Amino acid sequence: MKAVAIQAFGGPEGLAVIDLPVPEPGPGQLLVAAEAIGVSGADTLIRSGALAGYGFKEGHIPGSEVAGTVTAVGDGVDASWVGRRVWAFTGTGGGYVEQAVAPLGEVLALPAGLSAVDAVTLGSSGVVAHFGLAHARFTPGESVLVRGAAGSIGIMTVQLAARGGAGAVAVTTSSPERGRRLRGLGATHVLDRSGGGAGDAPAGFDVIIDVVAGPDMPAFFGRLNPNGRLVVVGAVGGQPPADFGSRMMAAFQKSLTFATFSAATVSESGRRAVRAEQFAAAGRGEVRAVVHDVLPLERVVLAHRAMDSGEVFGRIVLAP
Repeated sequence: MKAVAIQAFGGPEGLAVIDLPVPEPGPGQLLVAAEAIGVSGADTLIRSGALAGYGFKEGHIPGSEVAGTVTAVGDGVDASWVGRRVWAFTGTGGGYVEQAVAPLGEVLALPAGLSAVDAVTLGSSGVVAHFGLAHARFTPGESVLVRGAAGSIGIMTVQLAARGGAGAVAVTTSSPERGRRLRGLGATHVLDRSGGGAGDAPAGFDVIIDVVAGPDMPAFFGRLNPNGRLVVVGAVGGQPPADFGSRMMAAFQKSLTFATFSAATVSESGRRAVRAEQFAAAGRGEVRAVVHDVLPLERVVLAHRAMDSGEVFGRIVLAP
């Protein structure tokens, strides 16, 4: 089968399409013939070598979510799964392949009418958006700022905050056109990347969901209301400065809260329940899967170049 491996850390040209034997599912696993593979910001960070300190090595196969049809099952898995259309989470890698292995607990049958492309656009990002807002203790009526709203996580956070009754949903983004599209998804105010540029936006926010992190993150503590909460759910902009906490201490009397959030801290059953509800909501047209482009697996370098350029709105999907 065809697969994509990181042959050299750095730019997208370090990715290469290789041939691998089709894997056999082990006990408790399923083999999925991929129709769609999600491309995420985490994939680009791993490819760049920025996460090498976490054990990622050259030769790694990136990708974490696929959707397609089950072709085989391992011991302990009901054979009735074979032939079913599913979404599957492969872990921190192993997704950029024509045939992917995933544990049964991370596989969810797709409802009729939900495409494989939409499934990998919503599957992980929707869970992060849902539980990121919960981690921030968001309640109806509160104001929310989504920093880095044009990616799949940001887009889902905008939609869920609006559906959840936010008093205002502001976004940071890089262009008026992106702002217009985000308004169509529920945003009420559009800011530039620095958090300025909209005179009618609230001066402060109760919740900031940050997909970017990076060197500019500390400045956004100044946009929090008293008792405001900033939750980092991604770091596509890199690590924040080591002394970022000094900005919070300078605003000590505002009782601000900073947190990080990873879906890895949510129970498997909790992730499954939310994902199933969101897939059903997408089928009813209540939430939208925003797809930037669908590219053949062989054009993975082009996909990562687009991700690195910052031009992607929504999710890029690879199709084997």
